[in-house]
Amino acid sequence: MLGSKKHLTLILSSAFVLPFGALSAGAQTPSQTARQALLEMFFSKTPGTFEKHLPQATRLALRNSGTTSGASMFTGISAITAQLSARGQQLQTFDAGPTLLLIEDPVAHSKFEITVERDDLKNDQDEIELSFHGSKDGETQTAGAKFRLTVTMKQEAGIWKLNELSVEVGVSLSDPEFLKAMTKNLRPTVTAVGTPIPGTAASAPAAMNLTTAMTSANESAAVAAVRTLNTAEITYAASFPAHGFTCTLSDLGGMGGGSAPSEHQAMLIDPRLAIGRKNGYVFALSGCNGTPASRFSVTAAPSDPSSGTRAFCSDESAVIRFSADGKAESCLSAGKPLQ
Repeated sequence: MLGSKKHLTLILSSAFVLPFGALSAGAQTPSQTARQALLEMFFSKTPGTFEKHLPQATRLALRNSGTTSGASMFTGISAITAQLSARGQQLQTFDAGPTLLLIEDPVAHSKFEITVERDDLKNDQDEIELSFHGSKDGETQTAGAKFRLTVTMKQEAGIWKLNELSVEVGVSLSDPEFLKAMTKNLRPTVTAVGTPIPGTAASAPAAMNLTTAMTSANESAAVAAVRTLNTAEITYAASFPAHGFTCTLSDLGGMGGGSAPSEHQAMLIDPRLAIGRKNGYVFALSGCNGTPASRFSVTAAPSDPSSGTRAFCSDESAVIRFSADGKAESCLSAGKPLQ
């Protein structure tokens, strides 16, 4: 009888303990998503986190290059975040929902946002398409230009790794913002009695209208290039934290050089932009004071009146401004936010 009681007790104990044991084993921490890994990669303050999410082949190449290791090349992201906070800019990241990153400057009334346009998960690979948006006083700063970055994350040994980057910059000819900017310059100037002034678009032949449309296209391309330079500067400062931002355009270039990225050829912009002339505009960098440089300014001015009528400029805030006189100096000193 005593043996039966012990047997019954063992059965009852097993009946209660086993389910709880199974529940405890099943209540494991959810695995990290590719998006969470991407945010951790760029914004974690833990040393070596960026390198952790690089493919093993990339890490080995960096270590064997005999130059700067991956850890020292990429720890600058945290420094950039600290600089934004020091200037009163609020940075937030989101591991779910349509917004990935939000930077707000309450003093300048500006906002920079990275949104997730597409997130395609297929087995051990996740392709995330991101778009970039800037605004000032509630007005968009894109002027019809679109900048998109596609990030491909791939699992390697159970960890999401940054496997591929693809950048797309373009202007849609049917975009309402682009059409607004283009047609604004096509509107005829009239006198008090409503007569078109000779020499304006209304009295000129059709070829003049085409020239004006091309001027607007050049301006939109210049805005897109300024935005590209803003992104390149952020990436450069993160890659070379001891240097910070650069005021040498060629430092951001070097595409097709055949060697690894370095402080003097970071391979972030195309060759035409790296020499400072593209689509009828002249580009320049300035204001890189201090070591490391925590500030920079970028300007885009038309090379001649037929190339464009406005000059554009920006800085580390990523807010794009313009001056109607086409002079870079005017834009830097008294430029108006692009609408």
